[in-house]
Amino acid sequence: MSDLKDKYIRFDWAIKRLLRQKANFGVLEGFLTVFLGEPITIVEILESESNQLSADDKFNRVDIKARNSKGEIIIIEVQNTRELYYLERVLYGVAKAITEHISLGNSYEQVKKVYSISILYFDLGLGSDYLYHGQNQFVGVHTKDLLQIRSKERNAIVSRLPSEIFPEYILIRVNEFDQVAVTPLDEWMRYLKDGIIAADTSAPGLGEAREKLKYYSMSPEDQRAYDEHLNAIMIQNDVLNTAKLEGRAEGRAEGRAEGRAEGILETARNLKKMGMDVAFIAQATGLLTDEIDAL
Repeated sequence: MSDLKDKYIRFDWAIKRLLRQKANFGVLEGFLTVFLGEPITIVEILESESNQLSADDKFNRVDIKARNSKGEIIIIEVQNTRELYYLERVLYGVAKAITEHISLGNSYEQVKKVYSISILYFDLGLGSDYLYHGQNQFVGVHTKDLLQIRSKERNAIVSRLPSEIFPEYILIRVNEFDQVAVTPLDEWMRYLKDGIIAADTSAPGLGEAREKLKYYSMSPEDQRAYDEHLNAIMIQNDVLNTAKLEGRAEGRAEGRAEGRAEGILETARNLKKMGMDVAFIAQATGLLTDEIDAL
């Protein structure tokens, strides 16, 4: 991006601020359409504690409720922070989405399928791909066949695979993307990682993003908030990387488990010195609030 006027803001910040407006849902719908492979319609931005625009909202997730042509619920989550139990948190979020979208007293057949999409701006596990997809299947131990579930629907007995009922999980590992942008998926990955959108893009949602997500189109107040967001992420990553290295060093000298524990405590100390909220420190480290208060 040689031209400063074409500097685009990061998707993780845009999705929490600018794209919460219904007039801008086209960008989000394009994103979901590309990553899920079918036309998607946004229903609403889910309001919860994680969506509040508080001082530390830059570290929290965003939930969006959408539906596909089958009426299935889709949950998209954006996450910046490194958590010790990230996959467990994703599972909790999906379970919460399922229970929140079935009214008390309704039958279980009203439960809709949930897609959890996590955009990861941090390393998670080992793997060479930038896009991972997981779902639940029950495979015969001896026969290797896939179990089908028989259920009554609209006065008919139908068979479904568990994968048609259970949630699906999509993990987008932004930092692993290193390809030439050819397909719409490539173009979206390029924007997520580097903030680059081609002038002639035809990828769903990116054309609108070019017009609505320009840095210099924002108010001075929003520009300052965005700059502070980037600065906070950089500081946080530096602190956590330092603690990670210290934890490894301790692990080599005194044992892996003890080293990891000390690294976590050091992370909490540094975040506390930076003035981070205790609740955020607990979320990022897995420590109890009492343990953090005692540091």
